[in-house]
Amino acid sequence: MEKKKVLLIAPVFFDYYKAMLMTLEKMGYDAEYLCDAPSNSNVSKAIGRINKKFIYHAAEKYFDEAVRKKVPADRFDIVLVVGGMTFAFTTEMMKQLRQMQSKARFILYQWDSEKNLPYSVGIHPYFDAIYTFDRQDALRDTKYKLLPLFYTDNYKRVSDMEQKDLYDCMYVGTAHPFKYRDINTICESLDVPKDRLYVRHYMPSQLKFWYQKVTSPVFRHAKQAEMCWDKVSEQELMEVMASSKCVLDAPQEGQTGLTIRTIECLGAKRKLITTNPEIVHYDFYDPKNIWVYEDGKALEKDFFVAPYKELPEEIYQKYSIRSWLMTMLRDN
Repeated sequence: MEKKKVLLIAPVFFDYYKAMLMTLEKMGYDAEYLCDAPSNSNVSKAIGRINKKFIYHAAEKYFDEAVRKKVPADRFDIVLVVGGMTFAFTTEMMKQLRQMQSKARFILYQWDSEKNLPYSVGIHPYFDAIYTFDRQDALRDTKYKLLPLFYTDNYKRVSDMEQKDLYDCMYVGTAHPFKYRDINTICESLDVPKDRLYVRHYMPSQLKFWYQKVTSPVFRHAKQAEMCWDKVSEQELMEVMASSKCVLDAPQEGQTGLTIRTIECLGAKRKLITTNPEIVHYDFYDPKNIWVYEDGKALEKDFFVAPYKELPEEIYQKYSIRSWLMTMLRDN
């Protein structure tokens, strides 16, 4: 039986697309990848986030060379678009792609809220199914199907790694203003020695740092010494997670959908402290494992002492990358 062909259009973001492609192949699909933007440079991505019109000509050229000239008509059975802030294809481009792949089922996964992705409304008519990681969007509009993010197989292996009791809490993430502020606020509120905290605020460039200093009041007093200029490798991240009792998490300003780190924490069977109150609505929430931070509310003293509470195996299976993909592709 011939394998079904899937075109995955997704951001380069921390190489999650590689895990998606690998899992699709293991599931029996013939998968190909197309980057969602003409460039993965930090400057290009920043400009596109400010206004996609600024990168229109670059996106048009990229679409012409990567799609119009190279993708044969009706090549794919499924087109899966994982759309986030970097997505650069215009409404007209999606219309053309739909015409070129007229026999394919088009599926959109929104990795951000609609208010942060205003372009998304324009491309919705070209999709047969639309999924979102944002529970509020799904409650507000029935066109969305709620589907939280996933953890990769690597995080499932964290609990099998050598467990070194080095840290009470760990955090690794991009230094978005409110995320940076909230993580620091949590750390200051915890009665934990500094050497028991592993915190890395990733800043992609000096230019981005000074831009944040000028434009964001939250960063007004931020110091370069606080920033991590190189990405923490996934292997190092997993080793630190295996050596930590708890993971810290904070969404970006206005974000209500659960971050991918939240789900990775679940896969790694690690406790979590988060500023996102939405988490209480999910089936893996247990106050023994998850503390929702509120200003002025003290953390229970035995949170770091009590062991992680195991959840039913079906919960862990539900949030794996395989289940995430199966949910969207099961009708194909």
